[in-house]
Amino acid sequence: MYFALMDFYDSISGFMDRGGSVLWVIAFLLLLKFSLVFERLWYLYSTHTKRTKQTLAAWNARADKSSWKARQIRMMMISQLSLDLRAGLNMIEALVVICPLLGLLGTVTGMIEVFFVMAITGGGDAKSMAGGVSKATIPTMAGMVGALSGIFAFNFLKNKVDKDLELLADHMALNN
Repeated sequence: MYFALMDFYDSISGFMDRGGSVLWVIAFLLLLKFSLVFERLWYLYSTHTKRTKQTLAAWNARADKSSWKARQIRMMMISQLSLDLRAGLNMIEALVVICPLLGLLGTVTGMIEVFFVMAITGGGDAKSMAGGVSKATIPTMAGMVGALSGIFAFNFLKNKVDKDLELLADHMALNN
């Protein structure tokens, strides 16, 4: 078990070293992004369910559900749940957008290294340029993979939030 963990650590650290310093930034942002995604999933499937039941119970306990004041209270209840549900989604979306940009930054820094090696060696030493090429391609790949996986997660969360809010509004409207 210990040797397997050491092999895993060596593989990861070798990959990160080949990708350069930008890859560490991408890895940190991916960790942050998926922490936010898992937090939103946790909220959706635990706290949000309880809050929705409490909101529906409070709405159903009202005697007046058709006056202007009741409609405003209904809108306020839905808005409060909407704000809680959408918390963090903008940050996830921003991190999705930043990932490919950081991948592009890694590409540029890797290509600068390739051009530097070409200037020093005259462009004939392919082995020396390989390190720069890997520093150019690995962050690009990591940024794109991070962005694609983040798009799927963000769209899932956004669709779930929109659907839940629509269902809540329908349940509260049906009780008029």
